[in-house]
Amino acid sequence: MFTIDDLADRLGGYLPPDEIQQVKRAFYYAEQAHDGQRRRSGEPYVTHPLAVANILANMHMDHQSLMAAMLHDVIEDTGVSKKALAAQFGKPVAELVDGVSKLTQITFEDKAVAQAENFQKMVLAMSRDIRVIIVKLADRLHNMRTLGALRPDKKRRIARETLEIYARIAGRLGINTIRIELEDLSFQAIHPMRAERIKRAVASARGNRRSAMREIQSSLQQSLDDEGLKGTVIGRQKHLLSIYKKMRDQRKPFAEIMDVFGFRIITEDVASCYRILGVVHNLYKPVPGRFKDYIAIPKANGYQSLHTTLFGQRGMPIEVQIRTREMEAMANNGIAAHWLYKAGQTAHPIAEGSHARARAWVKGLLEMQRHAGDSLEFIEHVKNDLFPDDIYVFTPKGDIMELPQGATVIDFAYSVHTDIGNNCIACRIDRHLAPLSTRLESGQTLEIITAPGARPNLAWLNFVTTAKARSAIRHALKHQQQAEAVMLGRRLLNKALAPFETSLEELDESIFEQAFKELDVSSLDTLLESLGLGNRMAHIVARRLVDVAHGDSFDKSLTENSDKAVVISGSEGMVINFARCCHPLPGDPVVGHLSVGKGLVVHRSECKNLAERKNDPEKLFALEWSEQIDEDFPVALRIEIESRRGLVAELAGLVTDADANIERIGIEERDARLSSVNLTLSVKGRVHLARIIKRIRNLPNVGKITRTAN
Repeated sequence: MFTIDDLADRLGGYLPPDEIQQVKRAFYYAEQAHDGQRRRSGEPYVTHPLAVANILANMHMDHQSLMAAMLHDVIEDTGVSKKALAAQFGKPVAELVDGVSKLTQITFEDKAVAQAENFQKMVLAMSRDIRVIIVKLADRLHNMRTLGALRPDKKRRIARETLEIYARIAGRLGINTIRIELEDLSFQAIHPMRAERIKRAVASARGNRRSAMREIQSSLQQSLDDEGLKGTVIGRQKHLLSIYKKMRDQRKPFAEIMDVFGFRIITEDVASCYRILGVVHNLYKPVPGRFKDYIAIPKANGYQSLHTTLFGQRGMPIEVQIRTREMEAMANNGIAAHWLYKAGQTAHPIAEGSHARARAWVKGLLEMQRHAGDSLEFIEHVKNDLFPDDIYVFTPKGDIMELPQGATVIDFAYSVHTDIGNNCIACRIDRHLAPLSTRLESGQTLEIITAPGARPNLAWLNFVTTAKARSAIRHALKHQQQAEAVMLGRRLLNKALAPFETSLEELDESIFEQAFKELDVSSLDTLLESLGLGNRMAHIVARRLVDVAHGDSFDKSLTENSDKAVVISGSEGMVINFARCCHPLPGDPVVGHLSVGKGLVVHRSECKNLAERKNDPEKLFALEWSEQIDEDFPVALRIEIESRRGLVAELAGLVTDADANIERIGIEERDARLSSVNLTLSVKGRVHLARIIKRIRNLPNVGKITRTAN
């Protein structure tokens, strides 16, 4: 069994004796705190923190991380407090332990909410010290290695969470040794039979291709030696989940995937990487379009390497990765290499760059967290953002921006700055105007055009791909709705105060303070927002305000709704909605119905759906159209017409000539001679619609034309 002395011997290779002594002291403290506790497998509990520390020792993590690994379950599982840990081992170690610990003070009904809350707490701790997540990943890795004692359903739940969150985070931070093992262990827990079959097939295939691997490796090594280039050629193994995904996604048989031979060449410096690339391209022909230079443009997690695919003997594909020793350490340990170089007292630029990128990523997570509606929405954003293939685009100044595959102009705008995304109105791609929904490709140069009064559009959520953009758009729309609800609430309350011959502006501040206590609201804006969203009734609030101002002596017969109509223009935004059941147009007599959570819904006065709402007259408002309207409104028509060739084109031309747009068109055949055309148009108002209907009536063989619900 692995002991603390074994770990101390290993740490002697890179830590000074006084720091090793502190790690041992943390172990003995944890051993005492967990005394009598056992894992499900029956082993003493302290074997788990010791194993976690051993994983971190493989990555050459610093002594504080190792101490936190020893103590990471002490706060959660024993009576020891964070304050006691800080007194014993210092504040940095206590903060690390607290960051890794789960939320135990709050009871959640839903496990998903609990997990999301845990992750949010971890993100906050990561923002203070990125080592929190490295200790957590090592903790999760050992838990995955020892899943055997759990029930199958619990195994699958933990494995899915590991695959969706922790393996992806390990990849995002460049810690590929942990990522690969987490992925394979999760795959084996979720699909044990598939994993076992692939494992057997890999073992069998490896034996069959051993001689071919040796032959290619030998020829690559010989070519380097002939050119006097220092480099070590290593055969590269595919891991189980990678093989399974390729079989599933690319619909390829196992034999075809295993036909590809992978090699890694490790050399001394960057110049040698490019010289070796020339040598291997001279030895075997490269496959066109399969070369990637991650040295010049590193991945977001700091990964650097040259990738190329070659045609080997008898046309078999050979994948070769070429990198320096430092890049190899980064590829395996990612951000953890920062502490490896720190321990050696050399601030290597690759490791420093990775650390800076990781901190930028955590900063982005914090921004998403502030904008997210709740913890579940936040964790969904994070899952979506964790790391599809990347593309690289340029700002007009030549700075490189990294975005996920499938990202759009809007995603780019938000990645530059949230305010640029919110105020974005147009863009130029390679100096040409392009739609905001355009999917970006590597190498493009983007220039975003903004306007001060511009606001995000709800439709953007249909095509953005990055979590930052999605989160920021939702946040802006929510604030937009709040602002519009406050404005509508002010208009409704002033309308309700009109019969009392007063208004909000005329009421004294002391009246509001007393009314707020009775109505249980914190501010006037909160009250107005709830009125605008239909959660409170304006006439009841108005009466309460007047009662506070005048006492019982005021005439309460004046509490009827005022006959003065609320004026609407169609451009109020998200809290005034136009009913789809009757498609009201400027010029139609209209009535407003206050709907909880939605605000004011506008109906035509004769709308059948208003009949059931007439039982609640307090929620109905007289409306009238503004004289200044510059919006288009949808309207649905049903046209009975004789079938003939070119009918759709004829109608489309006629509508366009009348300065309107067709939103949707559909044709139903009633019999061999007649058809019903369902047409949804965007028009300026009732007069504009009448002009269009008159033109349609001039077509030959037109029967009945009616306005419909859709």
